[in-house]
Amino acid sequence: MFDLVGSLKSAPDQGSIVDQEKIGTVLFYQTTECNELVLEAFRFEGIVAPAVVQNTDDEIIEHVRSSDIEIVIVELNHSDNVSADAERINHLLPNHASVIVIGSEDAISTIRNLKNIGFYYLFWPITKQELIDFVRSVHDNRRKSSRGPGQNRRAKCISIIGSKGGVGATFVCAEMAYQLSTLEKSSCLVVDQNHSTGDLDIMMGIRDYERRTVQKSDISIIDDKFSQSLVYRQNSLLSVLSLTSESVDDLTLLDYTNSVIDYLAGDFNFILEDRSASVAFSVESDRFISDSDVIVLVMSASVSAIRDAARLRDKVKRLNKNESLRLILVMNHIVPPKSETLTKEDAEAFLKQTIDIEIPFCDHLNAHILEHKRVARSSLKAAKPLRQLTATILGERANSSKKRSLFSFS
Repeated sequence: MFDLVGSLKSAPDQGSIVDQEKIGTVLFYQTTECNELVLEAFRFEGIVAPAVVQNTDDEIIEHVRSSDIEIVIVELNHSDNVSADAERINHLLPNHASVIVIGSEDAISTIRNLKNIGFYYLFWPITKQELIDFVRSVHDNRRKSSRGPGQNRRAKCISIIGSKGGVGATFVCAEMAYQLSTLEKSSCLVVDQNHSTGDLDIMMGIRDYERRTVQKSDISIIDDKFSQSLVYRQNSLLSVLSLTSESVDDLTLLDYTNSVIDYLAGDFNFILEDRSASVAFSVESDRFISDSDVIVLVMSASVSAIRDAARLRDKVKRLNKNESLRLILVMNHIVPPKSETLTKEDAEAFLKQTIDIEIPFCDHLNAHILEHKRVARSSLKAAKPLRQLTATILGERANSSKKRSLFSFS
């Protein structure tokens, strides 16, 4: 007689070996209810369960940089302002991942605000089926490269300009890049718009670095892969784009650099452009202003620097068409107070505007930089205002209830 039981025992157990559907997902949760619903929904549909981590900044920083993460689910049911909290953690999340925010804030403005920063929004409470349908829809959008909210997740562009040469714009740029990448764990691309001179490599502590040379034949063959090859990676979160050429004129090289940036903008949280005074502000001021989310205008405590700062500030105001653009004024004291020709108060009176950040003169600052040490993490007097500048960029300034508009000068 046929031994059915024995046959089943001896047969290969192929039925139990089923390839589960995999959607690389991580959940940052605030409540047990949301955590359990997400896990149950994934298990019920036979999808590999997401990594589950409590929603804190430290945990997000620790777990979110994996290249195989496709979807990040962030629960904000405990949030008093979903839009503000989503904006606050935006720089912690990699641009290659699609972000779904789950919240209990029922407002059209919330959906619109999150869409503007490239996030999807799912209103709580939800059913398991609603969650899975939404996740699969987002996943399909990724595979089809559709124009969903995630397509808007490009790097925030911060332009650092000096009112004149030698005021410390490159120094400020380098210190901001260090803080955003090392302390805030955000991916950053520093763009050197000085194509023949400058000390960006020294300020950033890069040894034996040379600009990438662009040949005339390269101008016509730009694509994503070639753009990546032009980038110098200082570490996993900090990269530098610095080009030079003996066969291409400055204006063409500037346009080419901007084209490379366009290809790379989706790969980073922040792009910091070092536009010190040696870069002609008038060459492409329209594009430069329209592409910037934040402009940091650095000046020293001298009459000429303040006058030039006022001129540049007024030009930005005249050409700008984006009310969300922020202009941050920084006074960098590059000589001892007794050698300066005016004070911060004098400058504010002339500008008819408050200077946001004041960096004091430090005797040992240059030696600190030449030893490849970061000023922002030192005990020098300049460290605190540099950290305040980065906090201002991230919207963390305690004495401001909202981000400043370019036109809120009064």
